[in-house]
Amino acid sequence: MDPRRLPPRLVIDPTLHPEVSVELRSSPHILRLARSGMRVDTTKNPAVLFVIPALLMVIALVTDTSLLLVPGVGLGLIVLFRWMALDGTYRSTRRRIQAARAHANHYVLPEDLDYPCQMLLRRAQNAVDAILGSRVHRDGLIDSIDNRVSLPEEVWQIAQRLRKLSSMHADQGKIIPRELPPGMEDAFKPYTTALDAAWTSLSHRVRHLEKYAKQVIKADKVYHAHRRLESLAAKTPEYQELIADTVRDAQAREHIRELADQAAHVRKLFEESITQARLAAGELIRTPLT
Repeated sequence: MDPRRLPPRLVIDPTLHPEVSVELRSSPHILRLARSGMRVDTTKNPAVLFVIPALLMVIALVTDTSLLLVPGVGLGLIVLFRWMALDGTYRSTRRRIQAARAHANHYVLPEDLDYPCQMLLRRAQNAVDAILGSRVHRDGLIDSIDNRVSLPEEVWQIAQRLRKLSSMHADQGKIIPRELPPGMEDAFKPYTTALDAAWTSLSHRVRHLEKYAKQVIKADKVYHAHRRLESLAAKTPEYQELIADTVRDAQAREHIRELADQAAHVRKLFEESITQARLAAGELIRTPLT
């Protein structure tokens, strides 16, 4: 499947404490249950498993029946180990459900969005992945807007608005009749126009991110070529000496000059590509969503 057609990933508020963020990210199924309003039965304490072996042992002691004592002890040991496993799961599930409910407004699931909004969020995530995965970013050449902080915040802001837009669009679909009486179309039009305007604004925002990513990818390619050329540039004197020794015509001087100028030319292309990437990043700074 084309990665561009995949649903978006879970988005979590980057301002959350890292421990909370890790807890939420590790349990997407719990987040879905919390979002849907379904309840997981955590009221059944695993300790009730001890009732049967305890009952057997009590009967054995009261009736002085040793035949029941051995099965009771054996079953009690089995239940003990079972209880230890279930109690850990019980406590962990309860803690995660509580965290999911307490931070319900701090994460966006793919299911929170309708299909067009899912695809728009995925495009934003793909653009950010390309930027943060680039060599020029890792080497600190384009981090003029603190990418590791600003870009996750940008995706979070987009995701929040897409969630709200999806919710309002669904509500509007339930409220507005499929067939409007004559003359009533204009009465509903401002509400539809408002949602369309919000969608257009968010689409432009994602295109800004994609433009930034495109410039970063371009800078990455030039940077790769520049690093290769630097390796050759270190050997420029050897190439110049070879030309001087073997090429005796008038073109020898021209060849030597080209070798000397080539590294500077590629360096200029690289600097221009970095500048273009930073300009694209600047468009995000000038029009923040926050």
